[in-house]
Amino acid sequence: MDATPPPVEVETGPQPVASIIWLHGLGADGHDFLPIVDELDLTPLPPLRFVFPHAPLRPVTWNYGRVMPAWYDIIAIAPGAPEDEAGIRAAARSVEDLIAREEARGVAPRRVVLAGFSQGGAVALYTALRHPARLAGALVLSSYLPLAATLAGEASAANRDLPIFLAHGTADDIVPLTLAEQTRQRLKALGYPVEWHTYPMAHTVCGAEITDIGSWLARVLT
Repeated sequence: MDATPPPVEVETGPQPVASIIWLHGLGADGHDFLPIVDELDLTPLPPLRFVFPHAPLRPVTWNYGRVMPAWYDIIAIAPGAPEDEAGIRAAARSVEDLIAREEARGVAPRRVVLAGFSQGGAVALYTALRHPARLAGALVLSSYLPLAATLAGEASAANRDLPIFLAHGTADDIVPLTLAEQTRQRLKALGYPVEWHTYPMAHTVCGAEITDIGSWLARVLT
């Protein structure tokens, strides 16, 4: 993988006591979700650090081999499609490094939310469920659970009750709603507490969703 620039960071106040590591979707970069910091109602929350990393450049099979920012290769987006296991696991290691970086700056894993949109949400969820120390939560937007068949054997005991915010658009034409519903069902079957939301939207984020995200963050970080 090519070297990538350092993450974009925003602190909502001095000496942040919690961090949100937010991964962008395929083809975007760390600036993509920067505007959401101002759109969220963070009034009830203590000072936060938002960390928006950049995915490395790589060819993406699903996009005819075009080189673009991607956390891993996507062969296809459909139930049962083959997955880039090595790429997904490498992406998770990069997120683990970011969690360790926050801990070195004084934010314990229990005060870290892993968040992401689309492909970034897949990496956030994959990593959060396997991280050895308890996290604050996983915020998963318009996404799905990658390498789902490996979760039962690899799940972290520390995060068996991890709060999970799972949201999807009913008109999503990129990541089918079916994939998100399968993710929800699998997580619920394994006992994870999933907060499930759908919105009348395509592969994007809407105002009602941002409001719900703010409420959820207030519950898991206060």
